[in-house]
Amino acid sequence: MSGIMRRARFGWLAGAAALVAASATVAEAQQGKSAGNLVVRARGIAVIPEDRARIETIGGDTDLSNVVVPELDFSYFSTDNLALELILATTPHDIDVENSAIGDRKIGSVWLLPPTPTLQYHFLPRGDCSPYVGAGVNFTLFYGIDEKNPIQKIDIDPAFGWALQAGFDYRIADRWYLNVDVKKLFLDADAEINRAVDAEVEINPWIFGSGVGYRF
Repeated sequence: MSGIMRRARFGWLAGAAALVAASATVAEAQQGKSAGNLVVRARGIAVIPEDRARIETIGGDTDLSNVVVPELDFSYFSTDNLALELILATTPHDIDVENSAIGDRKIGSVWLLPPTPTLQYHFLPRGDCSPYVGAGVNFTLFYGIDEKNPIQKIDIDPAFGWALQAGFDYRIADRWYLNVDVKKLFLDADAEINRAVDAEVEINPWIFGSGVGYRF
């Protein structure tokens, strides 16, 4: 009888230990974002430039096309509330000149590579809905320039700018989140056409994104 009681007692203790371990695992998974976590997100983003330009010689203004592209970003939490985010994306844009001395012209197209680190503050990192704001810097490279006219040469210098950000993560299951994010970049670029026409272009795009994230 005592042997049966010992086995029953052992079984009860083992079951209780398993329940405690399972509860701890669930609690850890559902505790939300905290120091040391890495959140990786995949988003679709719409990039909408609010560009305007000062173009020497011919005057007029620029018009850069809107685009929708995929984006990958990483947020590392140094504290429960503070995270450093880096976005990785590249965007193609058509370039038009409007209301110039030579009329409206399609100038060409260009790819932008704008790595943008931001420092974020997450208001409710352990909540199901976790809003945040952020600010950072932007460095943009212009590459893959395709001139519409073969006798036309376009040069665009790399540019630095500032970034503001707001968004939220909404937890849908354990470590998985839905994400909505908006950024505003303040970005000026110097361009030159045929080494004769200089332009200073304020690109200043809005970036609207949504996607999913996973917390490591």
